[in-house]
Order: sequence, then C-alpha cells, then structure tokens
Amino acid sequence: MMDEEARRQQKLLRMIHNLYSLLDLLFPRHCVSCNCSGYLLCPDCQTAIQPIMPPFCLHCGLPLSSSMYSMQCQPCRSVPTIRTHLTGLRAVGLYETPLDTCIWTLKYKQQRGLAEPLGMLLAQAFRRYQLKVDLVIPVPLHKERQQQRGDNQSLLLAKVCARELALPIATDGLTRIRATPAQISLAAEQRYQNVQGAFHYEPSSATPTVLNRRILIIDDVSTTGSTLAACANPLWRAGAREVWGLVLARPWKQALRWK
Repeated sequence: MMDEEARRQQKLLRMIHNLYSLLDLLFPRHCVSCNCSGYLLCPDCQTAIQPIMPPFCLHCGLPLSSSMYSMQCQPCRSVPTIRTHLTGLRAVGLYETPLDTCIWTLKYKQQRGLAEPLGMLLAQAFRRYQLKVDLVIPVPLHKERQQQRGDNQSLLLAKVCARELALPIATDGLTRIRATPAQISLAAEQRYQNVQGAFHYEPSSATPTVLNRRILIIDDVSTTGSTLAACANPLWRAGAREVWGLVLARPWKQALRWK
C-alpha cells in the first residue's frame, strides 16, 4: 500500500506537470536557436549540433587533422596539463551555433527547461565515447555565485545526464571554497592559477564515496580544462581511480591557442 508521503509526492508531481502544461498554453515555447514554436530546442536544431567525430585527441578530445599520425594534439604533447589532472576530457560538440546559443540561454537567462535536451545530449555523448564511470559529480558554484545566478547549470545538466545513464550523482561532496574571478579574459596559465585550490572534497554520510571509483565531472563549457582539472585534484587525493570530464562544448580555436 502506498504510504502517505508517496501519495503527497505524486500529487505534487501532478500539480507541477499541470502547471507547466498551463504555462505552455499561455506562453508557448519557442526554440532558442531558430524561434520555431513548440520546443525550447527543436529537432532540427538538435540535429544541427554536430558531434566531435574521430580522429580526436585521446586526452583533451579536440578534433585532429586526418593527416596527423599521433593520437594527441600538439598542445597536449607539449603542455600535458590536462593529462596529469584528468584521465580524459570529452565534449558533445564545438562551441558554435546552435549549441553556443543554448548554453548561453541556460546559463544567463535561467531557462531551466533547456537542461533536459542538453542533458540528454551529454548522455548520448557519454555512450558515443563509450565511457565507463561509477559516479557523476557536477562542477559546483561558490555560494556567492549561486546566490547571484539562482541556478547551477552544471548541476541541472548533471541531474538529467545521470538520470538517463542510471548513474548515481553526488551533489554535496565537492564544493567550491574560494570565489574566483571570471576566467573568460585569462590566458591558459592564468586560468590554472586562478582556480588552484578553489575546490575541496569532503564526503558526508549521504555522499557516495569516490575511493577507487571512476568519476565523471559535468560542466557546460571547457576551454583549457583548468576548472575541471582543479575539481579533479581533491578527488584524486580522496582516492578516485579515474576522473573524466564531460562538457557540452569546447571552443576549438581558443582552446588550442590557450593550452
């Protein structure tokens, strides 16, 4: 027999569903990229998001020229920072239209509904790359930034991705203990220094352990991998066996220039 708490939860879910249905009637959804009605991200625009296909760098996941004999890009061969901090970094696609528009709208316009199709894209990429992990962790925001934005887009994306992959998610073990300036105007070395020591891992009784487990860190965009690498450091110290990064997009030219 269903207990009272379960009945209350089901009733709440039905109310939320009905509310969203009413909002869709009053304020019809429009695709954030092409503005067609009925979707936040329409099927045509989803199809237009091109996945990164082989050959790509086995470390950072950026595309390689078909004429290259090595399975690593030149920056990873010369400055192997990502290699020493992450097992590997993968992305759904490159930071270009329509993916860039979707990410910007989710991040700065608080269009939470976009987390659903974008999180599904992360799950599809996970399967395409044939990654094997035991636990999903989103990149955390500092509490001050969280208050400013209201939402952590990495958390929203990670919840959808983990749900689709039937993987456990840890949302409170990894924390950002130091507020850092925005990375956008910084060069590669400055980016790594900016986030050095910014993250801390402290498991609680409700947090799955990372000891000897393969971890997947989720974020929206990665340019140099510095934030993901800084997140990985305390996870390695806590005994993680592997630490992968998975993001929606990578700005190709900027990443190659700033590594």
